[in-house]
Amino acid sequence: MRTSFHSHHEPTCAICKKHCRSLDSLREHLIGPLPKQECRNIFATRGCKFCLAILDSSYSQRLHQERCQFSPGLLARFANLGIRDGSTIIDSGRTRGSGAIALACKYVGGGSDGSLDICAKVCLVDEGENVIFYSYVKPIIPVTNYRYEFTGVRPEHLRDAMPLKQVQKKIQEFLCNGEQMWKIRPGSTRKARILVGHGLQEYLTSLQIDYPSIMIRYNMENGKKSEGYEECVATMRLYLKMKSQVHKREEYPLASDPPNKFNFAIWKQLELEKMTPQQLLQISRSDYYCWCLDATLQ
Repeated sequence: MRTSFHSHHEPTCAICKKHCRSLDSLREHLIGPLPKQECRNIFATRGCKFCLAILDSSYSQRLHQERCQFSPGLLARFANLGIRDGSTIIDSGRTRGSGAIALACKYVGGGSDGSLDICAKVCLVDEGENVIFYSYVKPIIPVTNYRYEFTGVRPEHLRDAMPLKQVQKKIQEFLCNGEQMWKIRPGSTRKARILVGHGLQEYLTSLQIDYPSIMIRYNMENGKKSEGYEECVATMRLYLKMKSQVHKREEYPLASDPPNKFNFAIWKQLELEKMTPQQLLQISRSDYYCWCLDATLQ
């Protein structure tokens, strides 16, 4: 327990109660190449393949899985958003809103061989999957490869596009939400908004925006990415799903919090040896920040 940092935030097998370090580890435990056979058999009939929960019956499992699966058809919804070639959307009415924001960027190529990534299009989406900012970005260096088959960007889109400095300002207005950037720190404000997305560090670097890491929730993904709006919605849905997890509320949820630093001190060894596993779990804390804790920030 001293080195594993087990906590109520860890994914746990609902059958054997094994604590796993990640959802991927739990999936391996249930349906991987070398699963625990007893857990695998039960999961096969009563387990949800999306959230890995165990239901009471196979009928309950079917009903739950239909609700748990994200709905398709994002392309059709995107077509009805009113976004047109070369258009810019700024929803000023949502600038002072609350909740997280998802960011996605599309890159064209620069340099002699077109391999230099240049941000050419940005999209911001709120928790309601509404586009609050969408714009083409005027490149700061000449474009040598528009990568049209992946970006959908043509020369006429960038001819009168919004300058990078103006794009930076608009995005920062949505993120800071009236709070000064230097004041944003843990527990200091409820104004600044959490930023989610795939590969956010790459996006922020290309936009030359420095946003506090404590407000960033991301999932690095280096594979092929979809259209900007679809990517924003996908990451937002995943974030909200993880945020909505029901975990035990603790006053000091992290192992790094001062009251928890000596829970497993060496001089308490005899006392710790007398505790049951459940008692040890009660005083153990996670060494990572679970996104369910974001629910207390908004």
